Amino acid sequence: MSERKRIYLCLAHMSEDGMEQKYVKEAFDTNWVVPLGPNVNGFEKDLEEFVGEGKRVVALSAGTAAVHLGLLAAGVKAGDEVIVQSFTFCASTHPVTYLGATPVLVDSEPDTWNIDPELLEEAIKDRIAKTGKKPAAIVPVALYGMPYKAERIMEIADKYGILVVEDAAEGFGSKYKGQMLGTFGKYGVLSFNGNKMITTSGGGALITANEDEWREIMMYATQYRESYPYYQHEKIGYNYRMSNICAGIGRGQMTVVDEHLKHHKHVQKMYEELLADVPGVHVHSQPNNGDYDSNYWLCTITIDENVKVKGQENAYKTIVTGAVGGAAGVIHAAESAHTDCEPNANVEAMRVALDKANIEARPVWKPMHKQPCYKDVPAYVNGVSESIFKIGMCLPAGPYVSDDDVKYIVDTIKENIL
Repeated sequence: MSERKRIYLCLAHMSEDGMEQKYVKEAFDTNWVVPLGPNVNGFEKDLEEFVGEGKRVVALSAGTAAVHLGLLAAGVKAGDEVIVQSFTFCASTHPVTYLGATPVLVDSEPDTWNIDPELLEEAIKDRIAKTGKKPAAIVPVALYGMPYKAERIMEIADKYGILVVEDAAEGFGSKYKGQMLGTFGKYGVLSFNGNKMITTSGGGALITANEDEWREIMMYATQYRESYPYYQHEKIGYNYRMSNICAGIGRGQMTVVDEHLKHHKHVQKMYEELLADVPGVHVHSQPNNGDYDSNYWLCTITIDENVKVKGQENAYKTIVTGAVGGAAGVIHAAESAHTDCEPNANVEAMRVALDKANIEARPVWKPMHKQPCYKDVPAYVNGVSESIFKIGMCLPAGPYVSDDDVKYIVDTIKENIL
């Protein structure tokens, strides 16, 4: 019997009719192989139609670049503080430090796993009391595609006059009360990394409110060059514009985005049904009140601490030698298999078991307030994200994950529970 093909979390999926290749070929045929051109313009228009709300979009080289430019355009500068959801990937927080500002990390609520609005307001009040000034911006995050409480967050932000930069990098196509994530705040961030809902190989975009903001962001994304017959720079800009080649992939991907969204939601429903009768294993689902429409970029589960998993006595006995997420092998060798905040032994044992069965699974994001590089920044915690990190796991959900794959994944989980 041949070995089962590896099942990845979210493998890039191209359109069946080859639209990505068509647009990329056009770029080569017309020699538009630079970070501007018809594909970039066309992709931006496609995105503007998709997100709606009369927004403008700037296509960029990465979602991280979009966070950076969003914060910059929001007026964040050295010495400022920016409130960021702690339960997130580092691309939400690192750009704050690029600007010489300090991230203020705020914990999550248990139902969405996203920023807790009431704790957010407490943090704002406390920062004003301690520093004498309000935070410069707020960065909520759509964790694994789950919508945050956008209306409540905006209500709090407006109350204190703080701009919101929505990190909807994982939430492309997710909606809150029928409105697309990324369109509530001053700016919205999208990502088209290789494993996202759609991909441009590497890339991202910043959603802006109007033509004037769009032009300013475009200036920052193209070295902030002034209108002279030579290079004149009155502000510091960046080389962040998306390549016309990558944008060609994006244009093709926009023809299958609805199909991708439908598939991820279908896989989520299968996990919910197939794992419903497994004691101690819980599929994280959106609140059932009609407000939420998650794209379920990745499907996530939690495993109760008392669930016994085969091999958990051997968890963390071997130091991992590769980087999580395929970081081209560029890592530092760890001195210990343990850190002061890690998934429980049964979760790690399940990850290893799934890996041996050729299934890619991954711990949920480690909260930023538990990351060594942010050990000294202000943090407002309630224990939610740390507790989820200890019991949480991401399961495959991408377009190449078949119904048979989901059944195999669930069967493997069941087989490894003692």
